[in-house]
Amino acid sequence: MKNVVPAMNTIPTTFNQRIIERTVLGGVEADSKILMPVTCLVLNRSGNSYRNFIFDRLIYQGFEKVIWIESNIGGKTSSTQLKGRHLDELSTQYPTVKFLVPNDGSDYVSIGDMINLGMQEATTPYVLVLFDDMCSDTFQIPITIVSRMVESKAFCICPKLITSTQQVLPVKFSPQEKKSVFEIEPTLAMSSGNKTFYAADWVGLYDRDKFMQLGGIDYTITTDYWQRMDLFFRSWLWGEKTILDLSLSFTYSGEVHVENRTRNMSYLRFYLKNLLPIYRNEEAQIPLAYFFTFKHKNLCGLKESYILFKNAREWVEMNRYRFKTDAMDFVKKWQEEEATTQIRGDGNGR
Repeated sequence: MKNVVPAMNTIPTTFNQRIIERTVLGGVEADSKILMPVTCLVLNRSGNSYRNFIFDRLIYQGFEKVIWIESNIGGKTSSTQLKGRHLDELSTQYPTVKFLVPNDGSDYVSIGDMINLGMQEATTPYVLVLFDDMCSDTFQIPITIVSRMVESKAFCICPKLITSTQQVLPVKFSPQEKKSVFEIEPTLAMSSGNKTFYAADWVGLYDRDKFMQLGGIDYTITTDYWQRMDLFFRSWLWGEKTILDLSLSFTYSGEVHVENRTRNMSYLRFYLKNLLPIYRNEEAQIPLAYFFTFKHKNLCGLKESYILFKNAREWVEMNRYRFKTDAMDFVKKWQEEEATTQIRGDGNGR
């Protein structure tokens, strides 16, 4: 099993503990046409040149702020590539847009790191997270989405996602336990207001305060998929919820991102923080006796396994009163509610 992150790394206990050096350009002016208290956080992963119509389209929507974050694929951002994209010129041309660029020589910056950076820079109560390959000419945000966010008190509201060939993707995900194995099951049978376990491809409207209170995305988990699983499972276990609103819709301009679900070191960290704790008497804990269960589930050495287990146990102890349930009871109740919904005939897509 590949050790992506050294086991000595402790689990972050507060939001944005990792400091990433970055260059910040633009964002010096306020938009003259603010229609909603939302920051649009755009993550650039396609590597395509910046296109002016993307910024024109984003600004037209009436966001309070637009933040663009450049990726640093392979641990470095190419200065030559950035110059070729005329980043300085764009920040002058679009002074209301804030550009964040991880500095050359920075460690690998994951999608979770990029979102944490954006949440830190944002000052609005809500943040819409999406990728540059979703800012097509059909891009549009209904202003009423904010009022629905307020009414629902959700941690995240997730949109409909459509491929470049107009195929609707499953964005409703349900946790399942089959023969003591935890799984996530996607479905196309979905309606606005339905619960979903997580935001497909991270895309959604997030409550920024809730995001920070949850501690943000765990940077010691480096795989995109397990980062997302960890954040959203934590949100459910701590009493938050994520729902669908299919009036919000985004279309990919290119290929749909393929997730890496390999059960590596990132999975072990996810497993320890979310699947292993038990909830009793209004607090959570990981019993010491569970170490042997964990050791049998991984290929790490005894010392490394113990350090991972000890870090997770201390993290759960620190957050024990924030848990409202544990994985077993959570999945059981979800499945019971889904079964009741199916009996009533609800859940048809619209």
